[in-house]
Formats: sequence, structure tokens, C-alpha cells
Amino acid sequence: MKLLHQLNTAFAVLIIIVMSITAIILYSLILNMLIEDEKRQLEDKGELLIDLLNEEDSPVKVNQLSQLLRDSDLRVLMFDRGQREILFSSLPFETATLWASQYDEQLHEEDLWESQGQDFVVYDIAFTPQADGVILVLATPLKDLQAVQTMFAWRMIYVLFIGLLLAIAISHMLNRRLVTPLIRLKKELKKIEHRKFQELQPVKASGEIEEVEQSIRTMAAELENYIRTQKQFFQNASHELKTPLMSIQGYAEGIRDGVFEGEAADKGLNVMIKETERLKKIVNEMILLAKLDSDENVYHPEEVDVHELVEQATEGLFPLAREKGVELVHNQKDSYYLSIDPEKVMQAFINIIANAIRHATSSVTIVTTQSADEIIIEVQDDGTGIPEEILPQLFERFIKGKEGETGLGLAISRAIIERSGGKIIARNNEGSTGATFRIILPKQRSNRNEQ
Repeated sequence: MKLLHQLNTAFAVLIIIVMSITAIILYSLILNMLIEDEKRQLEDKGELLIDLLNEEDSPVKVNQLSQLLRDSDLRVLMFDRGQREILFSSLPFETATLWASQYDEQLHEEDLWESQGQDFVVYDIAFTPQADGVILVLATPLKDLQAVQTMFAWRMIYVLFIGLLLAIAISHMLNRRLVTPLIRLKKELKKIEHRKFQELQPVKASGEIEEVEQSIRTMAAELENYIRTQKQFFQNASHELKTPLMSIQGYAEGIRDGVFEGEAADKGLNVMIKETERLKKIVNEMILLAKLDSDENVYHPEEVDVHELVEQATEGLFPLAREKGVELVHNQKDSYYLSIDPEKVMQAFINIIANAIRHATSSVTIVTTQSADEIIIEVQDDGTGIPEEILPQLFERFIKGKEGETGLGLAISRAIIERSGGKIIARNNEGSTGATFRIILPKQRSNRNEQ
């Protein structure tokens, strides 16, 4: 069953249950209300009859009494309580006799009097103050009140039925407003399932459904970007792997067929070894990236001094800096301990600093600062800067500049820094040449600084 029908059915059943309980309670209360109201009316008429009977003019009294009984259709019994004598009655003789004989023993305290299988609502009052004086009884058959109750019940059922139809109609309208966006969201999800990201359409909704719609659109954008990145990765990876493999294959076939001999064969063997090392490096870096993305056990944090890691990375790159004629400047002496993987984070530092050395003109400056919540390492070079077309995707895999090697170093650095809970940002320097890489690591990873 569809969600719309389920909601409508549930709402209709709930309304029917509530209305049925309400109707049953009201039906039982109506009769009690009618009986109480009838008693009040009988009391008023009884007082009027007593006033009339207490008048002195007997002929007028009898005529007025007869007229009142005809006009109001009253059932009246007046009897002598002591003698059990019927003085006046508009009731059947058997009923009048029975009530007069049972008045003191049974009926005096009862609200409903019964006779010949029929109940009556009664009001009785002593006509004279003596204990065994005249008793005036006014009665109304209970079936008359039950007829009114039945008529009211049918009208109530009619009203409840109309209300039920209106409530179901309103429920249907509201549920359609609720379910329609979900149906449209289902269609949009089908487009995402078939990777038709360009065909996605906005869904008008409100409340939580609007939040779900926004989350789906964000997810679709992320998924589209991921698929595009993966395609680009495989294209770049195939290109990067294909180049050394073709070189190795070409020299291997040349040596096998005797095309290269002597010095040329030795040169070919050296090229094959070099390309094999390059191929091995690419594969190892790809494996490391895959592990950083998926393997929780590849990262092993421990308490280390960040300043010491930067120093070690700088010292290891001095030979490269001398070869390039670049001065490395790092004068920061303060220590700060973080809970990070020292091997992985130092590899990230080496990749960033080596990248700066390759693109610098004369110097690379490393500055370490700290704030209340973060420790910041900035690596700044004085080279030509990062091309604007590369900058937005600089940390993607196989994206490299003119001096780049495998195109995986910056991607690995970003993966390591993010695995450490930090982030890395690259920008060109304003008003000068060169670029700056900014590494931000959170202090909460350290426990030693709290001691």
C-alpha cells in the first residue's frame, strides 16, 4: 500500500475511533440530561398545580385544573397517603392503585417508577404538610424521553458522518502535500541512481522534507564530483603508468632484438631501471593513498614535538636545496607536542617543503606559530607561484606543475594532514612572487601540554 493511502487510512480509522467513543459517551449522557430537565419541568408544573389547588373557588379550581392537564398532557396522580385512597388520577387505574399502595415502601426514594413494564420519570410532593396527608405525583413516560434521545442520536450520527467526510477530505489534501514531495524526491533519487546528475530538478517542500531535499542535492553534488574525480584519477593514472611501461617495453624489445648493443644497451638498461624505480614509486604512493582513505590501522598516533619533525624534514632536504641553490630558513625554536603519526606527518612536511624547493628562486621560509587552539606551519617560497588553472585542484591526484614528479605528493600530504585532524591550504602570495602552503593542526590532539 502506498504511503498516501496508509496515512489516509490511519487518519480515518483514528477519527472513527475518536468519534465513536465520543458518540457513545454523549448518547449515555443525553438521557440523564433529559431526565434531569424533565424533573425540573415537572417540579415547576407541580408547584403551579399546588398553587391552583390551594385556591378557594372550587368550580374555577376544577376547570383550571382540567384545562392545565389537557394543555400540558400531564399524567397526574393525587392520593391520600394515610388511607391509600385515589383522589384524582389521569393514569390507568392499575398504575394509580399500584403506586399509591407502594409509595411508602418502595417508590418514595426512587427517581424512576415502573408500571406494567413501562418506566416513568416522576416528581412527587406532599400536598399538605401532614405526614400522612395528600401526595401529588406528576409523571412522564421514559419512552418519550428515549424517543427524543434517539432523534438526537440520529442527528448526531449525521453530523459526525459529515464531519468524518470533511476530516478525511482535509486529511487527503494535507497528506498529498506531505507525500507529493516525497514522490518527487524518489524520482530525483532514481536520476542519481542512474547518474543523471544534470537532469536533477529542485523539489518544493518545507520543514524536514526540505532539509532532506537539500541533503540529497548536496549528496548528489558530492557524488558527481567523486565520480568525476575517479574518472580523472584513472585517466591520469593510466597515463602516468603507461609512460614508464612504454619506455621499459621499448628498450627491452630493442635489447632483445639486438637493436641496442654495447653502450646503447647499457644506456637502455639504466633507463629501464630508472623507469622501474619511478613506476615503483607511483605504485607505492597510490597504495599509500588508498590506505589513508580506507585503512584505519595505517595511522599510528603518538606524542611528538612538531618543531622537531619540521627540523628533521628540513635537514633531510638540505642536499636538494643546495643542488637547486635555494636557502632554507627555519628559525622557530618553540616546542609543541601533538598526538600524531610522526612518520606520516613528517612525510607530509617533506613533500610540501620539497615542492617549495623545486619551485623556489632563491629561498624557502618555514614559519611555525600557534594560537589558543591550533598550531600553524607555513611554507613560503619566492618562485613564480601556482598557475591559476591548477590552484583549485592542486591537491587532487596526478595534478602536477612543470617541476612535479608523480603528481601524488600533495595529494598524499593532504590525506595525511586531514587524517591528523587538520587541513592544508595553498595560495599565491599577494603583492609578491611565490606561493604559501599553510598547514593547520588542532591542539586538542595533545595530552602532554595539559600536564
